[in-house]
Formats: sequence, C-alpha cells, structure tokens
Amino acid sequence: QVQLVESGGGLVQTGDSLRLSCTASGRTISTYNMGWFRQAPGKEREFAAADSWSGSTTYYADSVKGRFTISRDNAKNTVYLQMNSLKPEDTAVYYCAATAYSGSLFARDISKYGSWGQGTQVTVSS
Repeated sequence: QVQLVESGGGLVQTGDSLRLSCTASGRTISTYNMGWFRQAPGKEREFAAADSWSGSTTYYADSVKGRFTISRDNAKNTVYLQMNSLKPEDTAVYYCAATAYSGSLFARDISKYGSWGQGTQVTVSS
C-alpha cells in the first residue's frame, strides 16, 4: 500500500494562491489514479480534484473548476494541487488519496480511495 504525506497548506488571504504537494512512498504513484479531497469544519469530506495515472485526464468539482489544477510528477512520486483565486469557502483540511480504480465513474467516489494522507490545513481569510 502506498503511504502519502501532504504539505504546503497555510493561512492566506482571499485571492491568493497555494500549491499543495503530496509525496508518496512505498509504491509508485504511476500505478494509481490520485485525488484531492477536502473537509471543512462540521462538513463531510468532499471531492476536489483527481487525475489518471498518466496525468492525461483530470476531474474537478464544480466549486474549484477553473481555479484549481491537479498535476503529477511520477518521477518524483508527487502529486500537486495548484490553488488560485482562493476564497474563504476553500478553507478546509486537504487530503491526498490514491485509488486503483480509473475512469470518471470512480474518480469522485470517496469510497474507492484506499490510501490517504494525514491532511494539510488551508485557511483563507476574507
């Protein structure tokens, strides 16, 4: 099973940008489809973005489409989430996750992700 560690979170202001990183160990992420999820206080964890093992296909929640970009560097065993034009409603703990399932049917399904990181806090002040 792959182990995942997120980094890059922090406190920013509305309109700022952040780039989250998720570094994997134990197995190569080139065999996994990767996703980013987030959980705001008092809310359920929700899908934000995902990509295919090659990075050629990406999926986004409507709430982040056009502002967030998922990418990966398989050579570095790392997945990124570039977040631009941040809003206070983006405040959450962001989690990286890996799944062996592929395709649009599964990319947004939290139950299909078997490996999770510990999360990194992103706080956007107004």
